[in-house]
Amino acid sequence: MNVKGKKVTLRALERTDMEELRSYYNDPAIAPLLGGWTIPISSEQQNRWFDRLEFDNRNLRLAIETEEDGFIGISNILNIDYRNRSAHHGILIGKKNMRGHGYGRDTVMTTMKYAFEELQLHRLEGDILEHNVPSYNLFMKKCGWVEEGRKRDYAFRNNQYYDQIIVSILKTEYEQLCQELGYWKTES
Repeated sequence: MNVKGKKVTLRALERTDMEELRSYYNDPAIAPLLGGWTIPISSEQQNRWFDRLEFDNRNLRLAIETEEDGFIGISNILNIDYRNRSAHHGILIGKKNMRGHGYGRDTVMTTMKYAFEELQLHRLEGDILEHNVPSYNLFMKKCGWVEEGRKRDYAFRNNQYYDQIIVSILKTEYEQLCQELGYWKTES
């Protein structure tokens, strides 16, 4: 089942996505902004990672796709705790020319819709390195997430330490945001 947003579609990752996804994670402009993935990834490593996804029901990795440009990134719902109804969420828009056009916001909103309405989760959490201002603005200002705390000097990037900001949103906060923005209302 594909999950349709206003601008993006979230779908299962395919092996054909792996080379492009690997190029995103190996991009020297992207890697310093991420909490993990700070070493180069080979094609073989990428393919072994993809092969393990089939047996992993606690971590969903969804391709972000647009009609115009196809595969542009990845949206993750990780460490799903079905008992406590919570998970970790993060995204990566790898195609640089696709940033700043609302695809990130629609991806987060669509992922939240799927997590809260289909998976019946109650809480999503995430983390952002403090120097990643675009991600901070996306989650905090555009998508209604709240800062819960910080892990001081958590990540060493570009010869400097950065805090990791812990963020989250609850299902009721998501519902209120959708109502305030009229985000999922269909236009007549």
